[in-house]
Amino acid sequence: MGLVGFALLGAHAQAAEPPKIAVVATGGTIAMKLDPTTHAPVPALSGEDLVSAVPKLKDIATIKVTEFSNVPSDYMGPDRWPALSRKIDEILADPEIRGAIVLHGTDTLDQTAYFLDLTLKSEKPVVLVGAQRNASDWDADGSRNLLNAARQILADGSTGAGVTVTLNHHINAAREVRKTHTSNVETFNSGDAGFLGYVDEDRVIFSRKSLRRQTLPLPERMPRVDLVSMYAGADGSQVRHAAATGAEAIVVEAYGWGNMNAEMHDAIVDVIAKGVPVIVATKVYNGRALPVYGFKGGGNTLLKAGAVFADDLTPDKARILTLIALPASKDRAALQALFDK
Repeated sequence: MGLVGFALLGAHAQAAEPPKIAVVATGGTIAMKLDPTTHAPVPALSGEDLVSAVPKLKDIATIKVTEFSNVPSDYMGPDRWPALSRKIDEILADPEIRGAIVLHGTDTLDQTAYFLDLTLKSEKPVVLVGAQRNASDWDADGSRNLLNAARQILADGSTGAGVTVTLNHHINAAREVRKTHTSNVETFNSGDAGFLGYVDEDRVIFSRKSLRRQTLPLPERMPRVDLVSMYAGADGSQVRHAAATGAEAIVVEAYGWGNMNAEMHDAIVDVIAKGVPVIVATKVYNGRALPVYGFKGGGNTLLKAGAVFADDLTPDKARILTLIALPASKDRAALQALFDK
């Protein structure tokens, strides 16, 4: 074989190399097995273990695994999110990496996804997956979710869609997704907004893109932002306690359009007067927090007191947006503009 033949053969071999996908393991049920003593699920598997358990992955991609952590997702929060965001951006800076799959527990998966969607600089696809059933279950769902995430990353149309959560074949935008069932594999959906697409047997179908995405600079520090719930008979003491003990902002999980009783109203007025921003979100599954009602504690009176309204963000996600935005400004108008975006 001549030099030209060898060159063509080498070019063909190079072209045939499978695409590269990063897998970032953080833990969660997907990485758990039953402890032989307690017979309860505990962290047991590494990212490499989980990838090895899905041989079909090797048919479509070369997988590069990063072991970020192996903790229940209940342990994930502002102390870990910035480092995870920086690590994923570092990984995606490699031009050969097509995208990243983040293995994560489902309890806070939607929160981590939204934090990453707000702070990641790369436009490469990032797909968060988990499992509702641990790896010891005969019908564990983690392997299929992992394979579907890889297929999604390699599909046409995946770039520029933002961070997504893909379980049980459904693709959800990070801003809109929420967990809706404690144990069923059909747990994540996007409420009024609807799914972005579906990973089917033969191809990945994208139906839409989220129109409300935004990105913000990752702050140097994570402020303390407390989340307080409105409940029947609430006296406002939790709001006052949060402000008195160092909360730099408070998110209130309110009723309906953003309503609460007179005692909570008075507490919010007091803490806003002391310079602590208050963000009003709704605990209702669908719809938006809006300043409509004019009774004391109604949304309109809270607006006049200086509260910020979280639009359709869940209370958890309203807190995340506040965490990232607050170090830059506590100005009410600036914060409201971010929630309205």
